[in-house]
Amino acid sequence: MEFKANEGKKVEIEVNNEIYLRNAIETHYVKIGESYIDIVEKYVKPIYEEGDIISISEKIIGLCQERVVYKKDVKVGPLAKFLSKFAMRSDAGVGVDNPYKMQFAINLCGRFKVLWAAIAGGFCKIFGKHGVFYEIVGPEISGLDGFYGEVFEDYADFGIRIPENSTRVCNEIYEKLGVKAMIVDANDFNVEILGKSDSIELDEDILKALIKDNPAGQAKTLTPIILIRKANEKDSKETVKEDTKDENSNENVEENETLDEEKKEDETIEE
Repeated sequence: MEFKANEGKKVEIEVNNEIYLRNAIETHYVKIGESYIDIVEKYVKPIYEEGDIISISEKIIGLCQERVVYKKDVKVGPLAKFLSKFAMRSDAGVGVDNPYKMQFAINLCGRFKVLWAAIAGGFCKIFGKHGVFYEIVGPEISGLDGFYGEVFEDYADFGIRIPENSTRVCNEIYEKLGVKAMIVDANDFNVEILGKSDSIELDEDILKALIKDNPAGQAKTLTPIILIRKANEKDSKETVKEDTKDENSNENVEENETLDEEKKEDETIEE
């Protein structure tokens, strides 16, 4: 099987002195209410081998579970508008600097908790500690996607919540398809494991390291699933063989150039 990587990403990654290969699996544009079992069966099952692990974007599972909040149902109040002006903007994506996301936080957590989180977060930033706001309000807020349409236009109309019971979802995928899975909230700056199959033996630190560079990508790639496979001896030999072939080719070119130069020198002497 040919492993493919998104632009700017690599197929191979070394973790704990082991080489792993990552394949960015392209899917169709997943919409609200689809079946994650059907998606994994269609795109993963045909290429899956024993020992493989798949990493699935939390957005896809959230969409399948219909965990969406429509913008039309969120009434942005004065507090959300005010607090969002002071929220830190990040290259990782839109956060609570978006008034709709801030209002969602207020609706879910309450005004006082969000106010306390904003005050504590602002104070800690002075001393160089970031992310305190999200530590206080919790993963439901930090993991909320959507409410902006820069990448996918549809996402401008709704927010996508993190999946419900991610570990149960992963176990269901394994029970029905025999595929070991983890659900992740990842970007180019951070990775969080929201749930994983009980059958996965690797610990969470290793799982995070396997996708620390966010191989699924940030752009409009339609690659929400990454298949991860430990490279075997055959893979390593093939890589070495390709490198050796290139080296031998270079040596042959150099030898030919040397012979040509010697031939020219002999012709000059004869003249």
